[in-house]
Amino acid sequence: MKKEDVPQQPHRIYEGETKAVYAVNQEGKLEIAQTAGWEAESTVLELALEEIARLAEDALQRASAGETSPLEYYMYAQRMDLPMLAQAVGRFQWQVKKHFKPKYFARLKPKQLELYAKVLGIDVATLTKLPDA
Repeated sequence: MKKEDVPQQPHRIYEGETKAVYAVNQEGKLEIAQTAGWEAESTVLELALEEIARLAEDALQRASAGETSPLEYYMYAQRMDLPMLAQAVGRFQWQVKKHFKPKYFARLKPKQLELYAKVLGIDVATLTKLPDA
């Protein structure tokens, strides 16, 4: 896309900020350009955020019912998914998914809980309990 064609369609999701994108300048070289938003991108981003909020709410309900561990809820609450969390903690996806089961989550060693908490940006005490409804 040419630099002068970079969309400037502000959207509330960007909260008045701009973001950098690559565009072709007049000399035909790539250069960084600022955009206030692009309707198509904003729509897709908004849908993705709604989906992850839905996944978090679903995980919270299942965790409250004892069907999953708080780890799954906090993963979604921090806008992560299974592959992202597994990579961040240096484990295979199946290992992290196993920790979604309450009986295995309850057996996690303090060091493992600390790693999950650090990656999720919360403390261990928060990770081991659900938020108040």
